[in-house]
Amino acid sequence: MAAKLTGQSLSVAPRPKGGETEKITINLGPVDLGQIDLLVEEGFYANRTDLIRTAIRNQLAIHAQAVGETVSRRALVLGLQHFSRQDLEAVRAANQQLEVRVLGLASIASDVTPELALATIASIEVLGAFHASSAVKAALAERIS
Repeated sequence: MAAKLTGQSLSVAPRPKGGETEKITINLGPVDLGQIDLLVEEGFYANRTDLIRTAIRNQLAIHAQAVGETVSRRALVLGLQHFSRQDLEAVRAANQQLEVRVLGLASIASDVTPELALATIASIEVLGAFHASSAVKAALAERIS
């Protein structure tokens, strides 16, 4: 998980629990970046990514109660939610549709067809990452918020 510096942009790949990582990019001023480098040189952190990941986790810990209350109020699944072809075929057989609401990672198996996804998924709200084939994403584009 290395940080990559380009000019004054720093790319960081955070490590969420229970899934793959997603890369984010942040822009920092030279003074902030210099202070980070100083703390790394002095041994407080292993590298830039370690400091930034720690800072993000500290902020998330500060706001944990608000996140928990919002997850509950909005009826979000917290973590990882995966839909296999068999899952969606069972939903279709029951003549139902899903409202997918995830804070974390939502994924749809690569063997799910766009037609099956359209028949079984009424809406998708993902705060985090959504993994599906490009064909399924395109088919569901109007249902993704």
